[in-house]
Amino acid sequence: MEVGIVSDTHDNYGAATEIAERFADRGIETVLHCGDFISPPLLGAFEGHGFVFHGVLGNNDGERDGLERTIDDLSADSKLHGREVDLTLDGVRVHALHGDQGIDTVNTRAESGEYDVVCYGHFHVAEQRDVDGTTVVNPGAHFPTVSDENRSVAILDTETGGLEFLGIEG
Repeated sequence: MEVGIVSDTHDNYGAATEIAERFADRGIETVLHCGDFISPPLLGAFEGHGFVFHGVLGNNDGERDGLERTIDDLSADSKLHGREVDLTLDGVRVHALHGDQGIDTVNTRAESGEYDVVCYGHFHVAEQRDVDGTTVVNPGAHFPTVSDENRSVAILDTETGGLEFLGIEG
């Protein structure tokens, strides 16, 4: 299974639309958003694709009730999980958080040995690194001032453990 990982869409509806279309074209069924949606209308870009959508809250997310209702409406198994979440996706242990808690918190989760993958956002810089056998990934961001090389999403292959980054123009 491939899991689409995205973060920091910051109400960039053009980027969110491109991301949703690229994920749908790829056949991705599960999307993990690491926070900073900003407001519920952004999530309209993900409607109609049948994604199971998991999200965590970022430091800039308002309208929590609206975000929760909108995500719940994307599919029966979609959910806004709060500030952090532990998921098992096709046997892969994943932890997601926004990252505004600090890079030390991200590293602590990775060093714990409890997870195969730790996903985070907040810093607007795409990253993949290994911490004692745990893959740490920041998929990139879509804030207006983010450089082109960091306007990306990540795709996790749960069968191989591979990670691929896709550039996003929106």
